[in-house]
Amino acid sequence: MTEVRLDPYQGRYARRARGMTASEIRALFAVATRPEIVSLAGGMPYTAALDNEAVAAVTTAVLRDQGAAALQYGGGQGLEALRVRLADVMTAEHLDANPDDLVVTNGGQQALDLISRLFLNPGDIVLAEGPAYVGALGAFSAYQGHVVHIDMDEHGLIPEALDDTMAALQHAGRAAKFLYTVPNHQNPAGVSLSMARREALVERAARYDLLLVEDNPYGLLDFKGEQLPCLHTMAPERVIYLGTLSKIFSPGIRIGWAVAPAPIRTKLTLLKETADLSQSNLTQYVAERWLATQPWLDQVARFRELYRERCDAMLEELTRQLPNDCSWSIPTGGFFVWLRLPDGMDSKELLPSALNARVAYVPGRAFYADGSGGSEMRLSFCFPTSERIREGVRRLATVIRDQDALRAALYGDTTRRSSS
Repeated sequence: MTEVRLDPYQGRYARRARGMTASEIRALFAVATRPEIVSLAGGMPYTAALDNEAVAAVTTAVLRDQGAAALQYGGGQGLEALRVRLADVMTAEHLDANPDDLVVTNGGQQALDLISRLFLNPGDIVLAEGPAYVGALGAFSAYQGHVVHIDMDEHGLIPEALDDTMAALQHAGRAAKFLYTVPNHQNPAGVSLSMARREALVERAARYDLLLVEDNPYGLLDFKGEQLPCLHTMAPERVIYLGTLSKIFSPGIRIGWAVAPAPIRTKLTLLKETADLSQSNLTQYVAERWLATQPWLDQVARFRELYRERCDAMLEELTRQLPNDCSWSIPTGGFFVWLRLPDGMDSKELLPSALNARVAYVPGRAFYADGSGGSEMRLSFCFPTSERIREGVRRLATVIRDQDALRAALYGDTTRRSSS
């Protein structure tokens, strides 16, 4: 019998710490990393595709040429030379930014934490796509924000759904602090906001006096190599733009950034200084030299092709293996497929059977703040090889078909037909 231990410090915690729990993905990590498990769960970049000798050479050069500065404290806004290079990254996405407008953060996740800390009082409303990135939901929850989801489809966030939500908020005498969106190859749905909807969202942001937080980790990982305009380009005074090197270089380097209107940027810098004094100078110098001396766009192209091939493998195997009453998104880029199970099947209840069959995924409820997503799941194709992805989908399909057959036997449902 497992001993239940009460937390002796419970009465000392701040109110916002009550109810804090590990994310679904972190809770899965210990199991999903076992070698016998095909993990379609975590969104880990395939860093083995990097030229490690080049990374080592860049790091060695930094320590040789700039070691004293690299091992010292830095400024709260981030290394100026790095901000210049990060502006070049945004130029590759057709976004012109002044390096002075950037704040370097400890990955994109810290930017979300700082924004939440800056804007949210307990109970304040945040609008977010449904489903939404679990790390953003965690940041909003940590500062006791109340997330209201806006429906999305294969073309991204639905503007008319935003209209309905804004009307309901107005009727209730409430306002939203900001709207959070991942417009390119969304995590977890894998779809992108169409051009028409980008224009509609920017128009509505002006109409409703709404601040937009545009999170863009996957913009350069479009499978066709195409770039739609960033929301920040369309409305710079109404958009906080977030970027990261985690998906196009390395998550271990922990370099993210925010571009914001001057008053917001100033406060984000002050908040960052209270959080960590300064970003790691060493990783900033390494990232700056990588972007300055290496053919990093060629590396991005290699990542893009690798992920496209793995996505194709997943989609082909899903089509071949899954029951007819499953459906899934067709990613435009990035890392993820969003899968909907047959009606009445719960992805969290199915997970133990999937783990027994040695395959892992993330249940859909992790990506909603309101308990939705029971019949949905996120599948990641970025880390396993194509062969492992196909094997993982086969294992998952067996679990789903077995569950489908069991439900049909219990409830007399003869309408379900599984593909071979």
